[in-house]
Amino acid sequence: MRRSKQRQLEQSFESAVPGLLNGLTLSGCLRKMHAPAELHGSFCSVCSKVLRPQPSRQNLQPRLRSHQRRYSTKQQRMAVCPQAVSAPEAPPSKAPPAEVTIRRRAPAGSSTQPCGQFTFKVPQNDGEEPQNKLEEIVWYKAKEIEDMKYIMPTERLAVMMKAAPPPRDFIGALKAKAEATGRPALIAEVKKASPSKGVIQPNFDPAKIAKAYEAGGAACISVLTCARYFQGSFDNLLAIRKAGVNCPLLCKEFVVEAYQLFKARACGADAVLLIAAVLPNKDLQYLMRAARKIKLQILLEVHSIGELERVLQLDLEGTMLGINNRDLQTFEVDLDNSKIILSSPAGQEAQRRGLLFAGESGIFTPEHVTHAQQAGCQAILVGESLVKESDQAAAVRQLLA
Repeated sequence: MRRSKQRQLEQSFESAVPGLLNGLTLSGCLRKMHAPAELHGSFCSVCSKVLRPQPSRQNLQPRLRSHQRRYSTKQQRMAVCPQAVSAPEAPPSKAPPAEVTIRRRAPAGSSTQPCGQFTFKVPQNDGEEPQNKLEEIVWYKAKEIEDMKYIMPTERLAVMMKAAPPPRDFIGALKAKAEATGRPALIAEVKKASPSKGVIQPNFDPAKIAKAYEAGGAACISVLTCARYFQGSFDNLLAIRKAGVNCPLLCKEFVVEAYQLFKARACGADAVLLIAAVLPNKDLQYLMRAARKIKLQILLEVHSIGELERVLQLDLEGTMLGINNRDLQTFEVDLDNSKIILSSPAGQEAQRRGLLFAGESGIFTPEHVTHAQQAGCQAILVGESLVKESDQAAAVRQLLA
């Protein structure tokens, strides 16, 4: 009966504080706490065994040390001492934060599979659908690039690049315009549609729009080349260059492979967009090196302080930075994002290096331009508010007033 009550008490201790007894008896614990070890026994710290005193020798310390040496390693304890309590394993090290917020590919592969003239939809589990529109666009790029390579192999692009007109100084044009006007230089964007707004300009003539931007006072032109989501095309870039527009041209493409850089240069681009949220630093380093090799300057887009801190570790020769005020998860726009990033230590460091910044997204009025300038942006990239107007030249002049 006494042992039954003792066991009940031990169980209550274990339920209240798991691991408290650690395999020992409650009576042993109490004796250890309230009486000398020489009278009631010693506890082995290695295997938790109780060493009882022998009648002929009350001092247990030499015997205890001898016992502990037998089980001095974890392997010996597990193999020899069945009562041994394994040392608790160290908690798993915390994985470093992911560099990018946009996954490059669908975790389970494409959501659709062609079969002859039919296309079958593959069921997707939770977490296998795109998290947002940018991720959906990036996932589709693998298929789009595959199709482009089939139509225009890299070897043909190499020939086109050699025949393309020499590149112009995109960043230099922005700096010169900002110094001449005292206002942020404008990168005016040519695009027909957007995923959120649909068709923005139904009477879309890329060369005509680019010329109007130039006449209105734009320093540079951005050309969206994404076909599926913006109804853009590399042909639009080529048409604008052939039309004699003097402003340097930015190829605004969702770049994930060097092939897209070659395509941009072959079609007359002077600069190309790279997005830090999509590309980890190793990929950025490779693509930036490839871009410099073919004389393309780079607009490197960041969305957060963390992304800016990361890209400042790279060689930013021939590179300017763009701050997108659009949240990639909610797609909401906050013009203060530029101010927050530029006032951070990373932003201050970038400005000390003399890097040029462009504010992107949410700029519709002269007040918004002033807000971007006060935040520290020497340039702005504007599309929707200009391209939707019937007189784009007048819209540019009004925005920069």
